[in-house]
Amino acid sequence: MSITKIHAREILDSRGNPTVEVDLYTAKGRFRAAVPSGASTGVHEALELRDGDKSRYLGKGTVKAVDHVNKDIAAKLIEKKFSVFERLRFLVCVYTSPRKRVLLTHRVRADGSGHFDNAFNVINGGSHAGNKLAMQEFMILPIGASNFHEAMRIGAEVYHNLKNVIKAKYGKDATNVGDEGGFAPNILENNEALELLKSAIEKAGYPDKIIIGMDVAASEFYKAGKYDLDFKSPDDPARYITGDQLGDLYKSFIKGYPVQSIEDPFDQDDWAAWSKFTAAVDIQVVGDDLTVTNPKRIQQAVEKKACNCLLLKVNQIGSVTESIKACKLAQSNGWGVMVSHRSGETEDTFIADLVVGLCTGQIKTGAPCRSERLAKYNQLMRIEEELGNKAKFAGKDYRHPKIN
Repeated sequence: MSITKIHAREILDSRGNPTVEVDLYTAKGRFRAAVPSGASTGVHEALELRDGDKSRYLGKGTVKAVDHVNKDIAAKLIEKKFSVFERLRFLVCVYTSPRKRVLLTHRVRADGSGHFDNAFNVINGGSHAGNKLAMQEFMILPIGASNFHEAMRIGAEVYHNLKNVIKAKYGKDATNVGDEGGFAPNILENNEALELLKSAIEKAGYPDKIIIGMDVAASEFYKAGKYDLDFKSPDDPARYITGDQLGDLYKSFIKGYPVQSIEDPFDQDDWAAWSKFTAAVDIQVVGDDLTVTNPKRIQQAVEKKACNCLLLKVNQIGSVTESIKACKLAQSNGWGVMVSHRSGETEDTFIADLVVGLCTGQIKTGAPCRSERLAKYNQLMRIEEELGNKAKFAGKDYRHPKIN
């Protein structure tokens, strides 16, 4: 089935920044996809093409990218009678450089029973919020639920209890939310965020059904070979800590709370710290900025035993084909895989289909708040309903879902 028409346009993402949306036409009709954008991006990610015209959207316009799709990519794909069934390269780059720039997205619906478990980001810090909290995401994973619908209910109930806990302790204005829908109270100590989660989970009545995950995004506060846990305040090298000290802090979190997953605990190129920490703990250690969904970086991490789970973001590497390759490489080496959104999101629901199709067992796409986040969760509930008794909820097997 060949492509008959492609049309790109500029739209806005959840932060009010421009991004690219593409309509693709075949004999079956129109298919639409939009591209998200990250805030705490890894230096090894595929590059975004922005216009740089400061008089328009503060330089973040995407007219150049849209024009490349409409004037260059579309004609070439139609001329070559590109078939959407014969190949999976739905994000096409017009440059041969590994630092990809111009991207075209096409959405494919996963076919299969799949495995999926949700990680709700309910407290935001780091580059996702204007508070003092250094670590970027504090998540709850309802792995004790019996199905995805129940997991959504548990997540939503804990979220509402968390709002009440924060309001009672810090006041109503502390319940403002960050980029991904999580609350952003103006706290500094990271263990304070964990205490808030612990209280909310207990008040909701689910201490035996939920574990905690974190996305530290440590590259954001890596300075001169050390880490600054108060990086949003005026700089003071005297407060920097070493990778070993940061690793010990994580170990105290694991001991004191049900923390079972930590993403980007160290800088994206601090390989020694990654390898030492992963060898010392038995939890899930997730590579995001470290691996950037890039098979070359993943292979390097495998060889160095730097982590044991891949965070899969399609726009990090630039194509669905390469994302699938990255997923398979990670799984073949015994890693877990977590499909992820970006902080600057759209209403596109492709990653919901992707997590089912790849049977990764894990997806994180924000809090049960803000429609661009719930669009993905709601799509997963529709998929579970559609699959009926064929649907499989990963639950406690989230790291290595059993594929029948």
